[in-house]
This record gives sequence, structure tokens and C-alpha cells, in this order.
Amino acid sequence: DIEITSLSCKQNYMIRLERHNALPRVIVSDYDGNEKVIHFEDEAYALGVGTGAEFESDSIRLSYETPAKPTEKWEIDLRDTDKRVLLKTQQIPSGHNPDDYIVERFKIEARDGTLVPITTLRHKSTKTDGSAPLLLYGYGSYGISMPAHFSTLRLSVADRGAIYAVAHIRGGADMGQKWHKDAKFEQKPNTFNDFVDSARALNEMGYGKPGTNIIHGGSAGGMLVGASVNQDPELFGGVIACVPFVDVLNTIMDPSLPLTPPEWDEWGNPIESAEIYNVMKGYCPYTNIGIGTAEGKTYPPILALTAASDYRVTYWEPLKWIAKLRDQAKGGPFMMKTNMAAGHGGASGRYESYKEDAEYYAFALSRFEELGYDISVRPLTGKKAKPTSEPTAP
Repeated sequence: DIEITSLSCKQNYMIRLERHNALPRVIVSDYDGNEKVIHFEDEAYALGVGTGAEFESDSIRLSYETPAKPTEKWEIDLRDTDKRVLLKTQQIPSGHNPDDYIVERFKIEARDGTLVPITTLRHKSTKTDGSAPLLLYGYGSYGISMPAHFSTLRLSVADRGAIYAVAHIRGGADMGQKWHKDAKFEQKPNTFNDFVDSARALNEMGYGKPGTNIIHGGSAGGMLVGASVNQDPELFGGVIACVPFVDVLNTIMDPSLPLTPPEWDEWGNPIESAEIYNVMKGYCPYTNIGIGTAEGKTYPPILALTAASDYRVTYWEPLKWIAKLRDQAKGGPFMMKTNMAAGHGGASGRYESYKEDAEYYAFALSRFEELGYDISVRPLTGKKAKPTSEPTAP
């Protein structure tokens, strides 16, 4: 249940960064077997280790951030890890005060009894009595973990009274490699069950309420939100699916596609295994529209975003998905946008990327407003960053 993510050695100490209990931690040990953990007080955070090139040095530098706190650079004395010096703090030009926000870490019980970690971010004035909407993000594939990092984009949602949550579901490696293996092949439905159960559990705690939750995921996370909305359409108020892998069964059964054979290591091979075929057929978002537990139920509005030059998840997958939703599902609207000059990673260039992000956050906020929530900006106390030098005249 513990995964070592990096390891480095100095003359007197060995430093390892590992993931434990869905959080990173830094362990410092001498060569006599004595170890100590560098402690941090926040409930959820992200860490990076830069050990430096000097082998004889008895110090390291760490980067530290939380969903509310911009990146900090610290120098740590390895002889006494309580001695630390703050070297630099990321400046937010528009202004920011971490004390305006609350970051929390929970563990909810999934339907099979597994405890699933969730990280939440909200404005300090946002109540958890069901009066605030929930935007829930997830991924849960390929053993990729979701760090509790800082993002100004998420703040724009929290500033308007919504709760932003990340579900650290099985299929990732937030709780170690076993967490990944427990949602591969025939056990892949654990990923989707964890996500749906996370939404339900948060609603029971007063974080959002059924019928108004908006879920967000990209690529394999698009499969996640597609499978989840099929499982319980009326639990959600909207779906954002970016370059979504939603035509799973047809794609994984087509070995002529160059990326299909390597994918069998993650999903299994439905051509050779009847068990894998049946499991995949049971969760494939495209295959299961309006059937099973979704039969007769009303789907929420869905926004799918794809790219014409995406060779990982080809554009026709979300195209078919949206077309079938329009043809066979109740509810909607079901919307799709294709970027004709982008690939799997979206638009190139920082500002073009921001425009894409703004589109799906605007979708979420407009849905919250339609559902009756107040999305006006909450009081903020952050001061704008001062320029480091006077602008030069042209």
C-alpha cells in the first residue's frame, strides 16, 4: 500500500519520496537504519523533492503546495528536519489569500466496504448543508495518481460558492500499486462504483445534493464520467467529458488501431477472453446508453470536447457517443465541440489552454445557476502581487 516514487542518496543521508495513504511523504534516513518523516500540517497537499547536485550537502529543497496554497520552495536541514527555510512562494498576479479557502480530506466507504479518499476545496463562507453545489473530478486508470495540487482554475469555481472535489478512486495508484491492480481487467467496474459512491457519500455529508452534481473527467476520465452517468443519470446535474474514451468495446476489439494492442495491458483483451468481453460490455459508456439502471431515466446535460488530431482517443468516439445520446437518451441537451487544430492534450499555448478550461467551467457554473444556486463571487481578501520591476517603455 506504499509506493516509492523517487529515491536519491547523499553522503550522509538517503531521501525517498513515497505515496502513503493517498498523500506524499518524504523519508530521510541515515545509513544506520534511522528514519524520520518530514511532517506537514495540512490535510491534503502535493510534494516534490529536488535534492541538488552536491553529494556532500546535508540539505535538500522541497516544493510544497495544497489546493488552497500556491507552491512554496523550502530548504530542509537533513540533520534536523524541523529546521526549514522558506525560499520562495508562487505569486498570483490577480491576488490570493490561502486563508479564504478550506481544504479537507475524507475517506468514504464504497459499496464493497473499501475506503476511498476524497479531497475537497471550498471557500470559507461555503456551507456544507447541501446549499452549495458539487463539482467532482476523477480519473482512475493506468496507475496515475491525482495529487492535491494548487490550481487557480479551481479557485474560480470555489470563489463562486461551489465545492470542488477530487475522488482518488481505484485504478489510480493513490493508495499504492494494489489500488491500481484492484481496478484492472475484470475488476475495472470498481473505478466507476467508487466514483458514483463518492458523489453519493459527499451528498449525504452535505456537499452538494443528488440531481445537481456535475462530474468532470478527461480521456480515461471521460470513460469514467460516461460510465457513471449510465449507472445513475439522475444523480448528476451535468457531465463534462474531455477527449473521452467512451467507445471502449469497439476500440479495444480493433487490433488494426495502432494504440489498441498496448491497451490490453490495462483493460484486458476482449477478443481472447469472454470474461473480459462481458465485463467491458457492461461498463462501456457508448454501449450502455439508456439501458440497465439507466433505462427510462432522464440524462443531465452533457458537454463533450474532442480534437480532430487526437490519435489516443479518436474524435469519432465522442462523436458517436453524443449522436447516440441524442437518438436514444431522454434529457440533455447533449453538446459537442471539436477543436480542429489540437490533439489529445488540447490546444497548444497557455492562453488557448485557458480558453478551453474557461469553456467547461462556464458550462458547470451556468448549470449550477440553472439549478438554482447562487454563483456570485464570494468576498476575497487576497492582495494583488506587486510587479518586480517597472515596465519598460516601448
